Amino acid sequence: MTGILQTNLPYDAAAGRPLPGIAPVPLSDWLMVDEAFAAQMRERARLLDEQREDVLAVTPEGAAAAQELLEYVLAWLDAHAPGYAVAADLVTRPDGERVKVDRDDPMGTLGHLVQEDLCVLQKQGDEHVLSAAVLCFPASWRLADKIARPLSTIHVPVPSYDAGIARRVQRLFDGVQVDRPLWRFNALRYADPALHQPRTRVQPSATGGADYPYLRSERQCVLRLPRTQAVVFSIHTFVIDERLQVTGGVASRKTV
Repeated sequence: MTGILQTNLPYDAAAGRPLPGIAPVPLSDWLMVDEAFAAQMRERARLLDEQREDVLAVTPEGAAAAQELLEYVLAWLDAHAPGYAVAADLVTRPDGERVKVDRDDPMGTLGHLVQEDLCVLQKQGDEHVLSAAVLCFPASWRLADKIARPLSTIHVPVPSYDAGIARRVQRLFDGVQVDRPLWRFNALRYADPALHQPRTRVQPSATGGADYPYLRSERQCVLRLPRTQAVVFSIHTFVIDERLQVTGGVASRKTV
């Protein structure tokens, strides 16, 4: 069984934090490029070409925020990502690939631009609702099941996501400030290294073992957009084959 793998994590996945486990991160470190960038981007392009309806969704309510997110990411890349060359209608990525900026397809363009999956959530009533997303690498959930649904139901059936955690997460989404992102990580073991795992029957393991040799960890950030006030939830996915790991420290983070 083969997959697109990294060799190390830029943080200690064993240092668990209680949910929601959030900490500040500099705006300049919001998005990342790692050693798997080129291979992950090729897989993203394949999924967007062959399974677009599975990995991309924009509700009517999310259209303006999706447009704003594209412009925000383009400006962020220009300011903070020396591996990118950003022009008005064309972006050259760190792997040398050129991406045409299609403002009529903001989430699709973003899916070809950066390694992260990007989910847009907007306040409707008392909760934030998932209104747009490009989600190429779901970890045991399906975008079609979550789009246009609020936070409290998006996380069902996560066992540790009880009513108390739901209130804390909603307060977090209410309180996150423009240009001041926050981050957390998770860590689960999988039997299969595939990045696109939308099926709940994948059954990840919290403890690992010989049948679950792949450590899958998501570096998740939340960020508020200034104009629409939408919250962006970004997901950078790492997959490590723990059978290949050696004792020692983790690699330092390479930001874009």
